[in-house]
Amino acid sequence: MRIAVGGFQHESNSFAPVPTGWAQFQTPGDFPGVQRGPAMLDTLRGIALPMAGIIRALEDAGAAIVPLAWAVANPAGPVTAEAFERVLGLLVAALSDALDGGPLDGVVLELHGAMIAEGFPDAEGEVLRRIRAVVGTDVAITASLDPHANLTPAMVALADALSPYRTYPHVDMHAAGARAAMLALARIRRGRPWARTVRQLDYLTALTAQCTLVPPMAAAMAERARLATLHGCAELAFCFGFPYCDFHGCGPAIVAFAEDQAGADAAADALQSWLDRHEPEFAVAVPPAADGVAMAIAAARRASRAVILADTQDNPGGGGHGDTTGLLAELIRQGAQGAVLGCINDAESAAACHAADVGATLPLALGGRSDGAPLAVTATIEALGDGRFTCTGPVARGNPVDLGPTALLRVAPGVRVIVASTKMQALDQALFTHMGVDPAAQAIVAVKSSVHFRAHFEPIADRVIIVAAPGPVVADPAVLPFRSLRPGLRLRPGANRP
Repeated sequence: MRIAVGGFQHESNSFAPVPTGWAQFQTPGDFPGVQRGPAMLDTLRGIALPMAGIIRALEDAGAAIVPLAWAVANPAGPVTAEAFERVLGLLVAALSDALDGGPLDGVVLELHGAMIAEGFPDAEGEVLRRIRAVVGTDVAITASLDPHANLTPAMVALADALSPYRTYPHVDMHAAGARAAMLALARIRRGRPWARTVRQLDYLTALTAQCTLVPPMAAAMAERARLATLHGCAELAFCFGFPYCDFHGCGPAIVAFAEDQAGADAAADALQSWLDRHEPEFAVAVPPAADGVAMAIAAARRASRAVILADTQDNPGGGGHGDTTGLLAELIRQGAQGAVLGCINDAESAAACHAADVGATLPLALGGRSDGAPLAVTATIEALGDGRFTCTGPVARGNPVDLGPTALLRVAPGVRVIVASTKMQALDQALFTHMGVDPAAQAIVAVKSSVHFRAHFEPIADRVIIVAAPGPVVADPAVLPFRSLRPGLRLRPGANRP
């Protein structure tokens, strides 16, 4: 059995200030750069993304793996036309070469599901269209997806099966990749497509309401699993949607793949009915930074463990640039003690610190490159680093990171901040420990993240507080100036509910 594998992942925020170009795929910071050919398999075997699971499952099944190409960039603004065509061009060219070497039984892809590219708002739909055009209708095509995928009918029509991760924080990416591979093998053995049904929900949910560790999403995923078994689905996929994509297909969706149409319809209808009944529970409020910092300071006085503050609106994992300073400014203004923030993306300030060396004190206009609002601080340099480390936590364990020149600064008597030369979502304690900071020993740890931080930081936390400081990954997507959503899509759970 001969199966081709490849990947193209990006989560695009239509409202983020910085577009995603070819350079962002070449050097994504906390992932390997663009991969192609046989070396791709060795590079990706140990990475915390679905491709490692895809490779392992196919090898265990004795399949002959044909590597195509693979590329990931950190979430940001939409992908430029040049970058989209270059990455997709690598995939399609390699697929053409693979066919010259003999027939393919299947293609297994690692996709995201929330990519927008210049000229292609449903970018994954276009990726699948071009792959399908090359291999024809008889070759099995399956893909793993991020659960933040905006699952579209075009994607469902062009693939034989689509399987999102079950968790957010994403701690099951290997499992999702393996599942996509096993679905391809099952489709090949089956000899014909499964029946399928897609249901797009009619409201958006914020990222902070999508965490599968807590209600209501924890209950929703338990119900998904029950219904998949009850109705004998090959896959019952629930994608939460990425509510910062301004296009017709944005929003949560369900797709059921089953032996027959009646089973697919019954499973999809039952899950949609459960979600409809629980819709109001997905409306989650987030306090402003000033209130959150006040709560954190009060909690830290009584706590024996760290209080975690999450800066959701500048989350680099949702398209934030990682350089806004609203939360840092509030920590300073309120006189927080024992506080550290990770991290501010500011290559210029990091370079100035490396030029000054450890122990120096210097004025900095810190961060604010994306929003034009830097924070004036007098910083004392406590440590310098090269920004290279390996992640150790549940979401990204084993992933190599290169943030470039990095500095640990004291910017107030009780407040420190890590400054790096590129952005990274604070989803792993190694972001702090590689600079000599033990998060568990701090009174307050501020992270630029919405949900992923919970997997590695919640176990050390006395309390977790999500806050809204300025940034493009807004806690309430309803305030965004959408132009291209489909008619009838409601911007908040429960709002204008029929």
